[in-house]
Amino acid sequence: MLFLRQTVRASLLAGLCWLAGFGWFIQDARQPPQTAPHADGIVALTGGTGRVETSIRLLASNPNAQLLISGVDLQTSERALLPPSLPANMAARITLGYRARSTIGNATETAAWVADHHINSLIIVTAGYHMRRAMLELGRTLPDVALIPYPVRPPAMAHPWRLSSIRLMGMEYMKWLGALVGMSRNPSHA
Repeated sequence: MLFLRQTVRASLLAGLCWLAGFGWFIQDARQPPQTAPHADGIVALTGGTGRVETSIRLLASNPNAQLLISGVDLQTSERALLPPSLPANMAARITLGYRARSTIGNATETAAWVADHHINSLIIVTAGYHMRRAMLELGRTLPDVALIPYPVRPPAMAHPWRLSSIRLMGMEYMKWLGALVGMSRNPSHA
């Protein structure tokens, strides 16, 4: 009987901790970015609305920076991804990365690009709900590079208490928790 009570208490405590962490995660994911930072490089992790556009705006305000758009679909051309009005001098500073298929893949692709371009500081552009996991995985592959988060608020976060938004946030929260304990180190998984 004592074992059963201890198990129930431990389960309740674990559940409350999970809920408190999830509430914090939602609040954290909804934070706007800080002022436009300056860095040697910018990486946009594809997969959501506003990431490429935001990274191009950041590139315009960082005239000496390079931009990697990581995780570009193999069927997507430069012409389809980049705005036609993009000045040639900016287009020349953009690299499209076609190898990444997951967050760990983004980190691997970014690490190779950072080494090739001698980047010391890097702005990370991704959705707010993806930022914690992206920073974790990029930090593991780029321990000597200053990483600066620049979250994008996707349309799903305009209504964070909708069931679809809660489900998305719950999945991202669980992926982040898994990444914290090293469960997602297989590059083929998101």
